[in-house]
Amino acid sequence: MTDPRLTTLRRVGALAWVLALGHVIFGGFVRISGSGMGCGDHWPKCYGYWFPPFSRPDLVIEVLHRYFAATLSTAVAAFLVLAFLKRELPGVAGRGGVLRAAGLATAIVVFAATLGAVTVTYRNDWWATLAHKAVAMSLLATLTAGWMRAGGFASLRAAGADAASPRTIRGATVAAGLALVTVLMGGMTAKWVGAAVACAGFPFCGEGSLGGGAQHIQLTHRVLAYLTALHVVLQAVLIAKRRETPVITRLAQAAAGVVVLQIAFGAWMVLGGFPPVARSLHQATGVLLWVATFALAYAARRAADGGEPVGVGARVTPRTPVLAGAAELGA
Repeated sequence: MTDPRLTTLRRVGALAWVLALGHVIFGGFVRISGSGMGCGDHWPKCYGYWFPPFSRPDLVIEVLHRYFAATLSTAVAAFLVLAFLKRELPGVAGRGGVLRAAGLATAIVVFAATLGAVTVTYRNDWWATLAHKAVAMSLLATLTAGWMRAGGFASLRAAGADAASPRTIRGATVAAGLALVTVLMGGMTAKWVGAAVACAGFPFCGEGSLGGGAQHIQLTHRVLAYLTALHVVLQAVLIAKRRETPVITRLAQAAAGVVVLQIAFGAWMVLGGFPPVARSLHQATGVLLWVATFALAYAARRAADGGEPVGVGARVTPRTPVLAGAAELGA
């Protein structure tokens, strides 16, 4: 059972995770709305203002994104401090514990803030934006792992030893890798001049496309997206057939549902003339797909390591009998 003393830690971890997810999705809206350089190269203030005039929506959106980041940083720092204060509890300190995940998340937040300043300095060039997105995906993955270690997925506690088969672990890991590469390639496609609108048709480019390097980038993103979708849906089917633990099955099904939505939003985006709402939803489902596939891969690996640590914390020591008839020592 989950130690009730971890309840506050788990809630703070959940708050940090929700804020991180919201911040990344809102960051996509900032880019799509054209507000990414609303404050020019001014950082951290916006043209000398902490609170810009409401008559400039681009300034307001950009500043809100920065304040969102500050709120997220505070939540991650609180997660680290609380984990440190509770480090004596089982599953908090040590390898595979909450404390290490919280510490890594804090380091990533500091690096992300620095990189954000660099991104503004280089006026949102594609490589700076792509690096910023990669760091954001790393933060989401770290907070997902930290929340799960603190008991974020309660049903994972029912997983027994060897709950996930090696095939499920391999398939889930490949799914997460494909999702990450596809999301990052999507970020590059969005920022590379002409790449986002290089193809006039769907699912292929069709007549009237731009051609050249921009079209190649768009096609690369699409091929990766199609491969990811096929693999994720196939894994959901195979995991259900293997009768894996319910939470792993549900995570696989959730990932399959998200990837179908992402493809649908991508089609709407291209065929509908790139409306901002479709672009925002396509970007948001990409982020959710990364989170879902990472959670699936992480849950499968932790379940195979013994089941009980998943959603509770890390094992302190492996179960090893000491004397015949004596109780086993373990987590």
